[in-house]
Amino acid sequence: MNSLHGCAALITGASSGLGAEMARQLALRARALVLVARRLERLESLKNELSRSGLEIQCHAVDLTDSGKTEEFLTALAASGTKIDFLINNAGMGDHGLFEESDWKRVQAMLDLNIKTLTRLTHALLPEIIRSKRGAILNVSSITGFLPMPNMAVYAASKAYVNSFTEALRAELRGTGVAVTALCPGPVDTEFGTLARRSDETDAAPAPNMLKLPVERIVREGLAAVDRDRARVVPGWILAVLMFITSLVPIFILRTFITPKRRRVHRT
Repeated sequence: MNSLHGCAALITGASSGLGAEMARQLALRARALVLVARRLERLESLKNELSRSGLEIQCHAVDLTDSGKTEEFLTALAASGTKIDFLINNAGMGDHGLFEESDWKRVQAMLDLNIKTLTRLTHALLPEIIRSKRGAILNVSSITGFLPMPNMAVYAASKAYVNSFTEALRAELRGTGVAVTALCPGPVDTEFGTLARRSDETDAAPAPNMLKLPVERIVREGLAAVDRDRARVVPGWILAVLMFITSLVPIFILRTFITPKRRRVHRT
């Protein structure tokens, strides 16, 4: 995609955080924005903030963890006649804590949203994106997708899927004019961390402030990567270097660093 100017972008998880900021940064470049999230009032507020002459904005309140609601949304989108040429799969959820103590309904919803819905939306919209001959897909992943993460086991695994899926899809679409990019941010202060936190935690993903970036920069670097047709971007040079080094380290060495101290087992 040589330029994002004049695109029709669909953004999931657009009510806050990275998704809302993506809408803000695209508002002056796009011809249409389709904003999708559960909270309609926040979407409508964002629409009012971004409205300008020549920009069409649609707001859809959808629970994307519900496959039936997702299909209803896709039907409504097709009926609207809006031809999407830039898909931003941003919606996601996390969970922090021991897998054995996790709530299964939450885990299932995370798998449905992070993997199933991302794949379904891509499958549904890809033919039209290919026909546009200038389309793009931006999948919001995470640096946790690069290695197993104790206490975030399912979330990290779901992002490993996103990374692999993005790379494979990019290879399949070579020569079609469609850019496929994975945005892999590190820790960031948004509602995501708060929602991933369990009731007994103060911080779901503690990290040094030097590794945290503002959402504005993360989104700016993500959209720039799409403009340049890059396969993957890790915002922030410190994290990018750390992830590059990590990729060179054999897993048997990484296990030494990622394995938590052995828990005491109480026997009765």
